[in-house]
Amino acid sequence: MSTTAPATTLNPSVIGQAEKHHTAVLARALAGTTLDEKQWIVLNQALAAGAPIDPAAHITRVAAMTQWNPADARTALIALLESGQLRATSDDLVEPTEDGAALVSKVRAESGAIVAAAYSAVAPEDLATAARVLATVTARMAEELARV
Repeated sequence: MSTTAPATTLNPSVIGQAEKHHTAVLARALAGTTLDEKQWIVLNQALAAGAPIDPAAHITRVAAMTQWNPADARTALIALLESGQLRATSDDLVEPTEDGAALVSKVRAESGAIVAAAYSAVAPEDLATAARVLATVTARMAEELARV
């Protein structure tokens, strides 16, 4: 009698486990900082913009990207302004401060080392396939959520 395990296929459990592990890596990198996950994402995305951003548009974009309530993204942005990780510009935009940029760099370095080691165990063509599949699944779920 054969006892070979069934082949693993992509399913919500596999995706959820991967997401939880990514979150745990981020939590480890955020330990000792003043940031929670929401503040991290708002700050990281502000830095990724590469230029000062309209705060309302940023809140809308981050909320859509994460499926958060916009009030949660707004609360995170306000906390970042109050802590000095973001600052308001003279034209009512926001941008990361030097401290905010340094913090993003530190967290990316710490989490990036773990993530890079994990991803290096997978062939580049398999990573490309996984990215296409996950992008398709995410887009389809976004379409379905928009209908509700």
